[in-house]
Formats: sequence, C-alpha cells, structure tokens
Amino acid sequence: MTLEILANGERLDVVMAAQGEMTRSRAAALIKEGCVMVGGKKADKPSMKPDAGVLIEIKMPEIKQGEAQAQDIPLEILYQDQELAVVVKPCGMVVHPAAGNPDGTLVNALLYHLDSLSGIGGEMRPGIVHRLDKDTSGLMLVAKNDAAHAFLSQELADRKMEKHYRAMVFGKMKEEKGVIEAPIARSKTDRKKMAVDKDGRYARTEWTLLEQRADRALLDVHIITGRTHQIRVHMHSIGHPVLGDVIYGHKHLPKAERLMLHAYSLSFTHPTTGERMTFTAPCPFTGE
Repeated sequence: MTLEILANGERLDVVMAAQGEMTRSRAAALIKEGCVMVGGKKADKPSMKPDAGVLIEIKMPEIKQGEAQAQDIPLEILYQDQELAVVVKPCGMVVHPAAGNPDGTLVNALLYHLDSLSGIGGEMRPGIVHRLDKDTSGLMLVAKNDAAHAFLSQELADRKMEKHYRAMVFGKMKEEKGVIEAPIARSKTDRKKMAVDKDGRYARTEWTLLEQRADRALLDVHIITGRTHQIRVHMHSIGHPVLGDVIYGHKHLPKAERLMLHAYSLSFTHPTTGERMTFTAPCPFTGE
C-alpha cells in the first residue's frame, strides 16, 4: 500500500511521524530503505524539509510474518467489523513488542484475537493507530486493513478524533476547569522523560473537575494533541501530578495501587460508513 500525505515545511521524518503514531525512527528507516518519494523523487534524508504542499508518497512494506507472534492473552473487545476494532487495554500491558518486552503485549493479543491487522505500523506494530502508556488502561482503536489505518491516522492528525480520560490527581483544584497549553519535548536532563519546553511541540490539554476529595481530585481530561506522556507532563507542570505516577510524581504523593489514568471515551468517524462512533470503558479505579 502507498500512503500519500502533503508536506508542511517541517522535517520529512516529523511530517511522517505525525500521521498516526509512526515513530520518527520508523520514518527514518523507511526513508533509508527507499520507500519514500517526495515530489516524485526518492527521498534520501530524514532531515530534508520539502516545501509545503509537495506530495509525499510512502510505500509501506508488507508485514513480515513471524516478527510478532500471536498469543492467547485475554482481551476485551468492545467492537469490531471488517475495518477496525475497539479494545480495552489493561493497566500494565505494553502496546507493542520492543527491547525488554518481546511478547505478552497488546499486539500479541491482537494477532490472536483478530482475523486481520493493517501493516502500516510495521511488523512490530500492526494495526496500532495510537498508543497508550504501559500503565494507562482504557480504549484503543485498531485498524484491520491499510486503508482504514490511513483514514484513521489522518483523522487523528487532523484532531477530529476525540479522546477523554479519567485522571485522579494530587491536591485541591482551584478552578472547576482549565486549559493547559504548554509545548512538550524530550527532557534535556533525563532522556527517559518528557518535559514542558518552549522549544517542544505544541500540546493542549483541557480538564474538568468531576469530584474533589481531601487530598486528590478526579478529572475528566480531554487531550487536543497526543504528545508522549502529555497528561502526566501537563498535570505535573501545574502542581497536580497523576497519582501512582512513579516518573512524574514525587515522594509526598498519597499511595496508589496503579497509575490513576484511564482512557475513558473515544469518538471517531468510521472510515467506510462515515458514521460518528463513540465508545466508553468503565474506569477501574472509580467504578464509573
């Protein structure tokens, strides 16, 4: 399958990575493998910056058999048809195989339970349209063929996909709702973390207070962008880290049995019917 997108003046690998959770390293690998054409000519550098409006053609390699193995892992499937599936990822499950997590992932479970998956994400990430952190539970959308994946990735890139989370955060909120607009980049002091950085990528998080308790608050969190660790970084930046967060929390946080973050609702347009679909998954730490 060939995926076609338009350049916007940014680096080629950045533009490609913005199209639905393809990492920049994956984009760079495709460029080096000769799979990417820019304006009808083969691209040779991930750092090149095509002029806005120039056509970028990405020829997706066939998924290699045997890279990720099907495993009979219990998985809650809320919905599926020929184009897509909506599943509930449990807390503690890694989304796709990687160094240190060769199996037991969501991808291994998907390969067992679903009859087909798209190949756009590569042999280690088949069907994966968007990601959740290992310790975040909740709804994930999975593409079952390349056409559906391309459509849903564009829906995500155009910010037409609506995602709401439930988050239990530390402290008392001073307002009933708020907006956090702060760019996010890889931390300059700890490469395993993300951080608010003026030179980072634009990120917007909207939150609404659902319940205030003595030392914590339950929020509905609506993310407009989908940066790595966005909710965790943004809530930490305003002094209200998510409970159970061992990366962005602090030693004075009340104890929690898990990361108190759950992908609660998901709305998107079906790639073939055009129907607007909405799903919810009960929050395991509120009973909602």
